[in-house]
Amino acid sequence: MKKGHIFLLLFFVLIVNTLISIIINESKDQDKDSNGFFTTSTQKRNEDNINLSTSRRNSITEAVNLIEPAVVSVNVFKTQIVRNGNNFFGDPFFGFYNMPPMKQQVQSIGSGVIINKDGYIATNGHVVEGASQIKVVLSDGREFDAKLIGIDKGHDIAVIQIKGEKLPFAIMGSSDDLIIGEWAIALGNPYGYLMGDAKPSVSVGVISASNRNFAGRQDGIAYKGMIQTDAPINPGNSGGPLVNIYGEVIGLNTFIFSESGGSVGIGFAIPVDRVKRVVSELIKNGKIQEINYGFKVQDMNPNLAKYLNTADQDGVVVAQIDPKGPASEAGLQLKDIIISINDYRTKNSNDIQLAIADIFPGDNIAIQVERKGKKIILNMKAVAL
Repeated sequence: MKKGHIFLLLFFVLIVNTLISIIINESKDQDKDSNGFFTTSTQKRNEDNINLSTSRRNSITEAVNLIEPAVVSVNVFKTQIVRNGNNFFGDPFFGFYNMPPMKQQVQSIGSGVIINKDGYIATNGHVVEGASQIKVVLSDGREFDAKLIGIDKGHDIAVIQIKGEKLPFAIMGSSDDLIIGEWAIALGNPYGYLMGDAKPSVSVGVISASNRNFAGRQDGIAYKGMIQTDAPINPGNSGGPLVNIYGEVIGLNTFIFSESGGSVGIGFAIPVDRVKRVVSELIKNGKIQEINYGFKVQDMNPNLAKYLNTADQDGVVVAQIDPKGPASEAGLQLKDIIISINDYRTKNSNDIQLAIADIFPGDNIAIQVERKGKKIILNMKAVAL
């Protein structure tokens, strides 16, 4: 056989072997389903999943994995009085007999987060206020009857407790060092009880702003230093945690701004540093002890400014003072114009409400006032009523 023929034969054998090898390798990577369509082989999929899972896992998924077991669904049952009234069409007796008031049980749903191994759960005050029964469902499906420990309406924070074995709990972070633009993860489980799904829902955004203040918008509630986030917070997520990239709780989801009722990317959470302090007081005392300030104020107005001979139209004026109270002992006097409390500028009575929002018995209070054209700083100790 000539050398040229041998060369062609070897080349042909090489081509055949290469084609066979390709076919064999493809058959390893592909299977046929019951309908005869090619699918990725189980072996190949498993290998790909190992590589893919490594790339898909990130700081957000790890944070969710850490916090998820501690997020709970809070199911509240309330008893309401239903009055039939004299509505002709609403009365089955067509107005001939006025039905007496009836009791009706209604259910509302919110979220919460377990904060320690003793089963204490932090949530919003408005979630559990007026509850006749509270049921809590964990992400692992366990259901508990919860006991109301205390509500602080002024901060819209409440504590409930469940009793159980090996309860998961969240790591409480800090809200003092938040960075605008850092990741924020909102969790809650508002519909888990109704849907039979105990796993919380997750939404992701950033810290949009901090130190947002709202006073006078709700009855007696001062929302001070709130965290703003564009992580979607929907109705029913109230009381769930807002966490950072480490899975640490940095806030308690509380309310949204929305014309439609759904999330439009403007949500607010109570800073966790306030939550921790309020929760500690509620666990210890069952309530937040009120402060005896010993004075009352009124807003500045042009006539009052003229009477007090001041050009400043901002501030609040001391209108009433208890001669035996702590404010009088600190040197506060009638007609003093309060400029700030603990460095918080007080332009009106709403600002006063915000300024005293984080004051607890035993705290020091620095009150800056204007008196006869001079600015004075008075120091006062907060005492309980």
